[in-house]
Amino acid sequence: MIVFADTSGFFAFLVKNDHMHVRAENIFRSFAESNTQLLTSSYVLLETAALLQRRVGMEAVLDFQYKIMPLLDIIWVDAHWHEKAVNRLVAINQKRVSLVDCLSFVIMDAKDVHTAFSFDKHFEKNGYALAEYQE
Repeated sequence: MIVFADTSGFFAFLVKNDHMHVRAENIFRSFAESNTQLLTSSYVLLETAALLQRRVGMEAVLDFQYKIMPLLDIIWVDAHWHEKAVNRLVAINQKRVSLVDCLSFVIMDAKDVHTAFSFDKHFEKNGYALAEYQE
C-alpha cells in the first residue's frame, strides 16, 4: 500500500508535545509493520522543514532530514508538477487550501493514492481518506 505523507503527519510524529503525537506515532509504527510505502513531494519536505525549524528548532529539522526522509518516496517538483498544482489551486478556489495541498492532491490522483498520513481535514474534504491506527 502507498500512503501520501503530509506536513501535519510529519510534524505530529516528530514533535512529542504535539496533541496528535501519540496518534501519529501509532500510525507511523503501523506503516512500518505493514510495509506501507510513504510518498510525498519536495514541497511537503520544504514546508515541514520550515515549520520544524520555526516552531521546534534545528535538531528536529535534522531528525527529519536524516531519519525520516530516507524512508520516503519523493516526487521532486518541476515546472510540470508546479503548473498542475497551480491549476488545481485555481479550480478549488478556497483560501485555506494551499498550493502545497493542491500539489499533494494532484500527485495522489496521478499515482492513484487514496490515503494520506495527515491531520489536515482538507484531504478528507477533497475526497481522500486519512490514515488511521488499526489496533
